[in-house]
Amino acid sequence: MTKMQKFLKSNDTRYRLLRTILQGIIGVLIANVDLLVSGLTIPTAYKPMIVALVMAILSPIMSELGNAPNLEEQDSMNDDDFLDMIEYEDEDYEDTHDTAEE
Repeated sequence: MTKMQKFLKSNDTRYRLLRTILQGIIGVLIANVDLLVSGLTIPTAYKPMIVALVMAILSPIMSELGNAPNLEEQDSMNDDDFLDMIEYEDEDYEDTHDTAEE
């Protein structure tokens, strides 16, 4: 299990707290984007709702990212597997090529 998967999947109190803090920080940043963009105005009364909405959206996204398979482990192939694959493809080519000549 990678560190990111452990962070996203663990039910340990410290990881749950870190996930909640991270979601809160992202929510506050998005709610206060009007401070960064001069033409945008978000009423103060809506900012707490924006933070809660962002946290509610991020929670299932983080959960799904934690459940995603580790592509590095799945796609890893050693040299022997690669050579076996090439030999197998060569045999298929010879079989189809031989029948075409007959």
